[in-house]
Amino acid sequence: MSFLWEKSQTWRWLVTKTRDSKPFFFAFATVCGVVPGVIGYCVMQLTSSRNPELEAKLRQSARPESMMMSKVNQERLAEYLGELQRKEDTNDRYVAALRGETLTRNPYVRIQPVAKPSDSEAKKEQK
Repeated sequence: MSFLWEKSQTWRWLVTKTRDSKPFFFAFATVCGVVPGVIGYCVMQLTSSRNPELEAKLRQSARPESMMMSKVNQERLAEYLGELQRKEDTNDRYVAALRGETLTRNPYVRIQPVAKPSDSEAKKEQK
């Protein structure tokens, strides 16, 4: 693929200009970062819908698994934000995740190990 760039006069000019001129480099980098961002933002604004009737219809036709996961995620987020508001130490979340553990819903017991599946359950899953 590089043979296309090496033979292209435009590519060589662009490389030379960005190498030799810091203002050109920063302008080019800004254009490469800002222009796609602006285009993406405009596309998202044009394609998003804030129609409450459409949202209500989509919520009514949602699958039970989606609704359950939404509720679980809301509860976890509320728990985490509550801990941040109370300025509790949340580093144990990361330590627990590294050990393969998860937080409990019991208010007095903060961390519990992940339950290991028994041999009979593992065999059922394999079948």
